[in-house]
Amino acid sequence: MTSPDNILLHLAEDEEQRVREVFTRLEERGLPKQHQRPHITITFSPAMADNVVQRAAQLLPPVIPARFRRVGMVVFGTKRKQTVAWLLETSDELESAARAISALNPDGRGPRWTPHLTMGLRLPRKIVPDYMRALDEEISIYLRELTAVRAALWRPRTQELSVLAGAKSAESD
Repeated sequence: MTSPDNILLHLAEDEEQRVREVFTRLEERGLPKQHQRPHITITFSPAMADNVVQRAAQLLPPVIPARFRRVGMVVFGTKRKQTVAWLLETSDELESAARAISALNPDGRGPRWTPHLTMGLRLPRKIVPDYMRALDEEISIYLRELTAVRAALWRPRTQELSVLAGAKSAESD
């Protein structure tokens, strides 16, 4: 299965590095290695429609950079594999923009958006409690707040990253 196109937000490089250090410490504890680049997804689709990308390019520049506050942990999924993520809150302006973008995506969830940063992707269900406990122990006090410095469209099939707002020089996928 090919990964979908994503309109996403990238973190400031120092914060991204701190998240990667948490991934490393969890792996050193014997938990599954995390390969994903830390990011916050706004919406995704097997093939992102041009009108969704164009609207994102209009709505996101005024709200980037954006601050996020970590407010808890969530588990996504109900089957054998589940995902553990940090639940995030952000400004009303970014929230409104993300909901408008998501609503335009015919493959999306309508005008819903749950801002989160995936910390454990496709974990076996039986290890989720241990993973969450270890993650809680490894979280740095410096990661209570995060800054998204770039909005981009990522097309994994073609390895194309199109910057929609913010820093153009950040490290690419």
